[in-house]
Amino acid sequence: MSIRSFRSARASTSSGRPLNMLEIKRTSAVVSPHPAAARPTSPHGGEVNRVRVLSLLVVDGQNTLTKVSGVIRRRGFHVRGISVGPSRQPGHSRITLQIDHGHAEADQVRKQLERLVEVVEVEDLTGDDVHNRELVVATVAASELDALLKRGAKVLSTGSDGTTVEFSGDADQVADFVNELARHGIVDVVRSGPVVMRKSE
Repeated sequence: MSIRSFRSARASTSSGRPLNMLEIKRTSAVVSPHPAAARPTSPHGGEVNRVRVLSLLVVDGQNTLTKVSGVIRRRGFHVRGISVGPSRQPGHSRITLQIDHGHAEADQVRKQLERLVEVVEVEDLTGDDVHNRELVVATVAASELDALLKRGAKVLSTGSDGTTVEFSGDADQVADFVNELARHGIVDVVRSGPVVMRKSE
């Protein structure tokens, strides 16, 4: 399981107002000596999908992300991924959240988010036919990069401390790529949150 450290960052939106963002940084994968707890299963067999994907359209403001995260924190949700960026509407931003919890609890969070003045709309994209992309930028010590390039990685720069590459894909593809990075001597790695959009019909 990867270890994440969260660092506060700030970005300017199209309106010029600052909006707090989170940079998700993952270090190299480590293996726990203890087996993972069994995932819950449905009465009909199979694993219950506890990951919900919510897309929020919000009004830009210094406290917007603080209020959104406060709703999630009070419910005790685990945030698997988050991304924030300007939307096509001036003065508004799009927040994409991946939260890990049961459907009933997530429905309550959605209702509470909709009550926030700063939140214009909340879409639940869980189970929809979507484009889901994440970005990885990593520096590796190895000079032989054929395995990474065959997966679709692009070389950004080469320096004395290693070669920096980037890769984008869905969550499973990115996870496999990070595992491959570990075989090349990871110097540093940064992984973005998810960017999700419904596929056109």
